[in-house]
Amino acid sequence: MKPAMTTFTMPLLLLAAIVATTAMASLPAQAQHSHQHPAPAVAQATPAQRWATDAPLRAGMAKIRTAVDALQHYERGHMGPEQAVELATQIQQQIAYLVANCKLEPQADAALHVIIAQLGAGAQALKDNPADLGAIPPMRQALQHYPRQFNDPGWAADEAEETR
Repeated sequence: MKPAMTTFTMPLLLLAAIVATTAMASLPAQAQHSHQHPAPAVAQATPAQRWATDAPLRAGMAKIRTAVDALQHYERGHMGPEQAVELATQIQQQIAYLVANCKLEPQADAALHVIIAQLGAGAQALKDNPADLGAIPPMRQALQHYPRQFNDPGWAADEAEETR
């Protein structure tokens, strides 16, 4: 069994994700209205064996997935911006839960943080400008990396190839 992630490293990684998200939020108004979103982080190679998951990771990612899937209703005009902002807030809350509760080995943790950074950036972009539906597809794309990287019985590995 490999050592668990230290409790000191997790807050540092969370801080890095918050700094990146905050930097995006502080861009000039013109940049925010250009409908450009940050390029997804470089996709990591799929490990020969997917990383093990713990109960908090499985629970948090399931809730994030539900919220991102529900945003399809917003894209189709079946819910209002207030509900979309609430879903974005739920995504951010689950990211905070993951950071506080997941105990992963360092390489698995690094792979997870690529995914949750993209999810966090999309959630913040949607909260900053609910009219910009372009914030949603990158979150779906980030979720596609999860079953490629992690062995979660609730997600099929081939699900990463599906278009959501």
